[in-house]
Amino acid sequence: MEFSIKQSSPEKQRAGCVVVGVYEGGKLSAAAQLLDKAAAHHLSDLIARGDMNGKAGSTLMLHHAANIAAERVLLVGLGKAAEFSAKQFLDALRAAFAALQKTACKDAALYLADLALKGRDEAWKIKQTVLIAAESGYRFDQLKSKPADAPALRKVMLGCADKPGSTAQQALDQAIAIARGAKLTKDLGNLPGNICTPTYLADQAKAIAKHHKLKVTVLEEKDMHKLGMHSLLSVTRGSAQPAKLITLEYKGGEKKQKPIVLVGKGITFDTGGTSLKPGAEMDEMKYDMCGAATALGTMQAIAEMGLKLNVVAVIPSCENMPDGAASRPGDIVTSMSGQTIEILNTDAEGRLILCDALTYAGRFEPDTVVDIATLTGACVIALGNVATGLFSNDDKLAKELLDAGDYAYDRAWHMPLWDDYQQQLDSNFADMQNIGGRAGGSITAACFLSRFTKDYRWAHLDIAGTAWKSGKDKGATGRPVPLLTQYLVNLENSK
Repeated sequence: MEFSIKQSSPEKQRAGCVVVGVYEGGKLSAAAQLLDKAAAHHLSDLIARGDMNGKAGSTLMLHHAANIAAERVLLVGLGKAAEFSAKQFLDALRAAFAALQKTACKDAALYLADLALKGRDEAWKIKQTVLIAAESGYRFDQLKSKPADAPALRKVMLGCADKPGSTAQQALDQAIAIARGAKLTKDLGNLPGNICTPTYLADQAKAIAKHHKLKVTVLEEKDMHKLGMHSLLSVTRGSAQPAKLITLEYKGGEKKQKPIVLVGKGITFDTGGTSLKPGAEMDEMKYDMCGAATALGTMQAIAEMGLKLNVVAVIPSCENMPDGAASRPGDIVTSMSGQTIEILNTDAEGRLILCDALTYAGRFEPDTVVDIATLTGACVIALGNVATGLFSNDDKLAKELLDAGDYAYDRAWHMPLWDDYQQQLDSNFADMQNIGGRAGGSITAACFLSRFTKDYRWAHLDIAGTAWKSGKDKGATGRPVPLLTQYLVNLENSK
């Protein structure tokens, strides 16, 4: 899908469809008023007859309206003007693109980014328009023998009353990069485990590195063994697929600038190992590598943006499978940090690969480390599928991520990381055990990781509830690529 932004008058804009807003009660947006005037008040007559009430998310498609250059006019309900908020704006965008995707029109001109919206700037409205447009056209059917016809909509123009400035164009360019990064993340997440293996992820990292001139390194199991990554290696013991430790380095900042390190959990399929999961919905455990996919999608996005930062992605990747060589409950392993871990549940494997990756991340002398992981079902119970769980050893960092998530509308919620929970990880036989019981499960998982992050600022994003959807809309969401890219954009701006 191609995107552009330009100053134009809606009644004169040639397009397959021109999209304008209508508030509840029949109040027309400024762009809709121009259309109505040109069409001899055809729009207001339809509203007066009750054909369009302006309720949030409602739509009405008009064809060949008199004196309108576009082939179609789409009226989109905005809800009550006094209550118009970010949610209503996003609902209007989703409704508009859902309606457009049902038509044969190849290009559309939207006049929604000009709408007055308290607390949200022009750049935000542009970014959200692009991201929702891209989401509406996303399909993952390349593995079907007969893929469905691709959506007709190919071009989207964002119309505005005033000539767009450099800020608007920059927002558009960044949004396009974020949309592409999110698409990569979704594509990787939606691939089945027999295709998206640790080796496949490594190959994707190499392709990104080649295209964007990044440095890529892939460590094999023998390399990890020499480094003492016995916690990570304990997870892959039952799998025929070799584990990989992938690093991508983007050097957009000054040489002396300390990097931001993104650590993405890359379990390409998780059976639970010896602590086998129930069969129901186990197919969704192909999504257990969405942290890795997020790291790759974010790296691609910032490379396209050309951010003046140094950013490293560290991706530990393997399968968690049961066989005669697999780890057993009660086994004790030594992590790269030298700390010993009693494995009481082999299905708490994500933290076992992340702890060695977090120790390895210290080699880059990072300014900040953020790990992204589909870590705990407990986080889904706590926050559902709306908010990502955020844990951090630095409140300032937590606020930076929260603010970025709020702006990107890819929201997170700050969870406690108090020392009071650490005792749940006490072991009689090792330095710690890998589970802390049912109570506060997402918190004790974060507490486990915190024991390997004492040397730097660190945050942990538990995306178990937000990385994919189940049911009829099953599929990867691309979150939290928008949150992380916005955090990095904000960081560049602050520098």
